[in-house]
Amino acid sequence: MGWQDKITAQGADAGGTRMQYGALCWRRGNEGTEVLLITSRDTGRWVIPKGWPMPGLSPEAAAAQEAWEEAGASGLMNPLCIGRYGYQKCLSVTSSVPCAVAVFGMRVDKLAKSFPEVKERRRKWFSLAEASTLVAEPDLSVIIAGFLPPIGGRAAPISGDDDDATPNGAGGSRKGH
Repeated sequence: MGWQDKITAQGADAGGTRMQYGALCWRRGNEGTEVLLITSRDTGRWVIPKGWPMPGLSPEAAAAQEAWEEAGASGLMNPLCIGRYGYQKCLSVTSSVPCAVAVFGMRVDKLAKSFPEVKERRRKWFSLAEASTLVAEPDLSVIIAGFLPPIGGRAAPISGDDDDATPNGAGGSRKGH
């Protein structure tokens, strides 16, 4: 089993915490980076596409599959986890399970008009600042608010890592995802 076959989040698998993979779908808009949020099926709150691990798929590939099924989004997935957050997944009126979500960035190249959950969800582009205030999970809000697209030509570092490289090699500090 490869290191990405199971990304552990703090507390994952302790006390029944379940792992999920999510996609932070983004694009460059006229006024900066924008994030695609979707509504949850049960409460209609704003969330990112996410779901359970899928046999045979890496975590980022599972996140990409969820982005397609839930938002009709496709594009370039970053294979590095940009952050993690936790939430309570409601399984029924009387049952829930704690989940840890590893988030991967996806630069959206295409939004389909027809996709599996098109009749069950709404989707909308938001600025980073607005999107970070719309999601209910505090740690997801922090991930969105601090998101920086990767610098062209190299993979982005994991959230919180220091990165002294710039595209021209001049040094400096920049965190990106």
